[in-house]
Amino acid sequence: MLVLDRLGDAQVSEAAVLIVTRSDDVHADRVGALIAARGEPCFRIDLDRFPRDYGLTMALDETGWSGTLFCRASGTTLDLSAVRSVWMRKPADFAFAAALSPQEKAFADGEANHLLLGWLNSLDCFFMSHPVALRAAGWKCEQLVRARRMGFAVPASMIGNRPDEVRPFIAKGADGAIFKTLSTPTLAAEHVQTEDRIANGLHTTLVQVDDPELDSIAALPGLFQHYIEKAHEIRVTVVAGRIFAARIDSQANERTRVDFRHYDAEIAYTAVELPEDLATRCCEFVASYGLAYGAIDLIATPDGRHVFLENNPVGQFVFVEELAPPLRIAEAVAEALIAGG
Repeated sequence: MLVLDRLGDAQVSEAAVLIVTRSDDVHADRVGALIAARGEPCFRIDLDRFPRDYGLTMALDETGWSGTLFCRASGTTLDLSAVRSVWMRKPADFAFAAALSPQEKAFADGEANHLLLGWLNSLDCFFMSHPVALRAAGWKCEQLVRARRMGFAVPASMIGNRPDEVRPFIAKGADGAIFKTLSTPTLAAEHVQTEDRIANGLHTTLVQVDDPELDSIAALPGLFQHYIEKAHEIRVTVVAGRIFAARIDSQANERTRVDFRHYDAEIAYTAVELPEDLATRCCEFVASYGLAYGAIDLIATPDGRHVFLENNPVGQFVFVEELAPPLRIAEAVAEALIAGG
């Protein structure tokens, strides 16, 4: 059996699934195990161990780049010319064998990034999803414009760092506004050492006109949106054109009313069928970027409307299928990667 580099010792020589992620990714663990259980070849690159724990040899011939990528920890090898599909899961900071000066580190990061993305972009195979598509799909500002153009309702939104102009915008919202980060809710905690972290993240936060902390936005523009009253929320996961929708009863718990991502709060997750037009629109939105995967967050309002919040092109799904067991998202991801789309 030819399996994931951390699950077996065989050399990968058949057309393999390649997973590009980080070593603490439970999503890759789960999908990799499913691929291995089907007897399919699979190789994993953990970027937080790359290139330190890997050996690479590649040469250009008339068909493209050929050669091998060797994982020193497991002794497994990937044939670079035998990649069936690629799952781009999670980024991470690269690892190097020696302590580097700031300039050496900056140069080494650039070289490793150029190597990895240059090779991946040269592959002619199925991607979930392609690095270029992932880059284009990650901008919240553009997502809101595209979503509205494609027929979604979106919240009234403002980005700014002038409190005297943000406060009037908040005042126009019947229930105030929310503040959320544009890039990552983790506040980049994963990119610094534990001892250097000042916070592990910031949930979506309800703000009012008289909040004194609004003055702090002068240092960095932020995203504000009028608060939308919720009946519940819906997490829509699109996998190669297949829809997996979970109703999240976020209003049943005070802690999750503004942001459902308090996973220790006891709220119900239920697998649901979306209205056909909404399901089609979600699939078309993801596909419009050339993505094979997307995790869309929607608000269902008390009057029956659905409001688009955002799409995460590499969004988490393990928590969804664990809380709404009928949704077998990991299996769908594994099947798409094995089938090459």
